[in-house]
Amino acid sequence: MGTASAKCPFGVAVHSHGKLGALPRSVEFSSSGFPQNVNVSSISLYPSSASVTSSKERISQIGSLPDIDDFYWEKVPTPILDVVENPIHLKNLSSKELKQLADEIRSELSSMLCMSDTQISLKASLAVVELTVAIHHVFHAPVDKILWDVGEQTYAHKVLTGRRSLMHTMRQKNGLSGFTSRSESAYDAFGAAHGCNSVSAGLGMAVARDLKGKRERVVAVISNGTTMAGQVYEAMSNVGYLDSNMVVILNDSRHSLHPKIEEGPKTSINAMSSTLSRLQSSISFRKFREVAKGVTKRIGGGMHELAAKVDEYARGMMGPAGSTLFEELGLYYIGPVDGNNIDDLISVLQEVASLDSMGPVLVHVITEENRREEDNQKSEMEYKHQDGSRNFDSLPYAIQRRTYSDCFVEALVIETEKDKDIVAHAVTFAAGLSCGGLKPFCIIPSAFLQRAYDQVVHDVDQQKIPVRFIITSAGLVGSDGPKQSGAFDITFMSCLPNMIVMAPSDEIELAHMVATAAKVDDQPVCFRYPSSAIVTSDNFIHIGSPIEIGKGRVLVEGKDVALLGYGSMVQNCLKAHSLLAKLGIDVTVADARFCKPLDIKLLRQLCQHHSFLITVEEGSIGGFGSHVAQFIALDGQLDGRIKWRPIVLPDNYIEHASPREQLDMAGLTGHHIAATALSLLGPNPRSP
Repeated sequence: MGTASAKCPFGVAVHSHGKLGALPRSVEFSSSGFPQNVNVSSISLYPSSASVTSSKERISQIGSLPDIDDFYWEKVPTPILDVVENPIHLKNLSSKELKQLADEIRSELSSMLCMSDTQISLKASLAVVELTVAIHHVFHAPVDKILWDVGEQTYAHKVLTGRRSLMHTMRQKNGLSGFTSRSESAYDAFGAAHGCNSVSAGLGMAVARDLKGKRERVVAVISNGTTMAGQVYEAMSNVGYLDSNMVVILNDSRHSLHPKIEEGPKTSINAMSSTLSRLQSSISFRKFREVAKGVTKRIGGGMHELAAKVDEYARGMMGPAGSTLFEELGLYYIGPVDGNNIDDLISVLQEVASLDSMGPVLVHVITEENRREEDNQKSEMEYKHQDGSRNFDSLPYAIQRRTYSDCFVEALVIETEKDKDIVAHAVTFAAGLSCGGLKPFCIIPSAFLQRAYDQVVHDVDQQKIPVRFIITSAGLVGSDGPKQSGAFDITFMSCLPNMIVMAPSDEIELAHMVATAAKVDDQPVCFRYPSSAIVTSDNFIHIGSPIEIGKGRVLVEGKDVALLGYGSMVQNCLKAHSLLAKLGIDVTVADARFCKPLDIKLLRQLCQHHSFLITVEEGSIGGFGSHVAQFIALDGQLDGRIKWRPIVLPDNYIEHASPREQLDMAGLTGHHIAATALSLLGPNPRSP
């Protein structure tokens, strides 16, 4: 094979046998720069603008690549996966076939999802391929209920449950959800996205099963990240108290439970741990344990407690530190089990599934997120643009536009350099920090703030404690869909009596609001920003200055229609202004900045000098527009000539799609705003 040019500015997706490691941007396919043990089976090239400026130059680079005949372009065979249409087809597969199936699924996910047009994280799903295969081999979904607590673990589950042919549509408009969804498949027993709800929901299903006299199994798979959420422990405590028959599988990738401190790769599960796990899960061990406790109960006195302590001590000696935590919550602990060893997993799960009245069990499995097979592993690597596109207009090596989060961090760093009392933490702890004289910034996604709302009300707002809430991922979130969307924070934060509620329209305003929040020291304050890229493409770090509380601004003066935008929707109001200006319509565009307190002076000015007022927000009913309507109604403005129309998110959940598609579905684009203005102006909208 001839030598290829070492300077091709292409994004590369290579699927090969063996380990690739890090493929350099400058690739010489037959030189030392490319791994010598790699037999390339397929290659895809995505043009980049790193050093090529014209389409002609891009095309000319292709001539320097190796001849097409030097590569194997066939799809990697997946003979077992090809005949698996649903989990029932796993029942009669041998151990060897199940292992091959796991390899094929991992290969399928690596290639298929990396070719998807959206940004998808594979680590969690690749880590649980063997666990997923074992679960569906042992249990009988959808009769048995399998619950997953986060969507990122479920891609192998989706492949095995009849959705393989649609995996390339993941997180796209009208495609598969990135999470489990009851409306998508009967195999998805419960919807999940935030994590930490599977044990609670599973317990509810188990109790309902018992009351109806049914016998199906309930299995809840939780991740190590979930163990940081209090709801999990509340649910486990309730599981132990009710003693319902269900299985909790703790998928531990060793991030939260016990961070690695050893050098090198994560410690593997040794043979002794595997043996003990099998012993602890065996029928004889379980029956011996229960018989021993039953005998001591009949003996009476302190013998029952003594037997329990002896059992706890023995298990503590055999098992890992902390296993008795789950026992104290009332779950029988089994583990640790090698989560990437199908034989061990099946052995343990079969023993667990064979007992009809064993009560709640927790199976602790250790998985490897960065797992790579020693042999026949299809390594994959891809350089992709942030939004997943691979066309000439959106190129992998192009300089990425900064996001609002990037600008927020920069602005917060500037403020912390000025004020050493600024710290970051979660809701109630932040309230305590504030009481102790610090200036806490509580940074939390809008969808997660919903779960902490009681703390916001009781621990912060009622006590008027100056905590600064930075609400990220506000509004629509593209391919993450409705489960992660931030549609409701304007509504539920602006109804709190002591809360200052604001939103920046661009990155400059964001810096100003960070500075403003840092200066507020007598009440709580919040502001929201989206997950999207910032308005401008420059890399300038903006230094913010405090703005007057409750003070908006007019960006463009007009007289026919007033567009009052809140937050990021100000930019779409400006787009609508440009469209309407072409029709000769004179439009005012104002940036509200604050939902609470409202700029009363600005509102009166807009109402008195215009015939129509349109409020625009990327939030649900009951938010900014409702506050405006409340004021102008009580102030008598609606008694005059002003007509008001709100543009908000529709009263339904917007499914996953690209950000542009979601805004179009929600009716929040510049064209939609302009159309609303035209409908108010009537058939002869042109100004005299």
